[in-house]
Amino acid sequence: MQYPRAKKKFGQNFLIDSNILNNIIKEISPAKKERIVEIGAGQGALTSLLANSEAEIISFEIDEELFSQINGKFGNVKIINEDFLKFNLRNLFKGEKLRIVGNIPYNITSPIIFKLIENIDIVKDAVFLIQKEVAQRTVAKTGSKDYGILSVILGYFAEVKIAFDVSPNVFRPKPKVHSSLIHIYFKEKRNDIDEKLFIQIVKAAFNYRRKTLKNSLNNSIFKDCDFKKMEFNFNLRAEELSVEDYVGLTKLFKEFCNGKTRSTSPTA
Repeated sequence: MQYPRAKKKFGQNFLIDSNILNNIIKEISPAKKERIVEIGAGQGALTSLLANSEAEIISFEIDEELFSQINGKFGNVKIINEDFLKFNLRNLFKGEKLRIVGNIPYNITSPIIFKLIENIDIVKDAVFLIQKEVAQRTVAKTGSKDYGILSVILGYFAEVKIAFDVSPNVFRPKPKVHSSLIHIYFKEKRNDIDEKLFIQIVKAAFNYRRKTLKNSLNNSIFKDCDFKKMEFNFNLRAEELSVEDYVGLTKLFKEFCNGKTRSTSPTA
């Protein structure tokens, strides 16, 4: 059977190396009665291995051509021909937290991660093959060149490890970048801050990362806030703040700046 060629609009790079696929399965370690959601069934390389487990597998494939080729091929796998980013994950939640896996399109890595954070109460963990450069950002430490929005937000909501790196040579077609397999372990909700406000502040701070916090925030939805009322060093730059610094800043903004944001800002 001849499968369709990879389509750029879907960010398709099919993983063809059996050793890498087996190592991904080892990292996922699917168990009986678990509900595992795969993003991008593709040609079914990872799906077929997941199907051999005793877990319940639900796989998304947005490409109608690929969907028609693999739908029904794996008897115990439900394949959904929809856009994962537009799908309501709560429709899949049956009491046990979901596990999310996949060789995901690199151009939508951040939107996928943010979607999982929005549904953190029903998601246990995620195992993704992503661009190596982005993987480095997910584990970057305060003050490093890779430290940014993903570093801070994932640092609050999850523990992340890089399992291993992957060469472009194991994909068809070959991507122009190296890849890494990451494992995201989502934490239980802390409920100590306004999480939406926290994310807004982090995004606003890094939107002008070369500027001080004061200048960055003055160019965001927080421009009407009176920073003089807050005991915080706004002369620091975004990459100089730890995750807990941003937690503290969020609490200050909740107290002194609540209701004074401008939602029309692109950083909202």
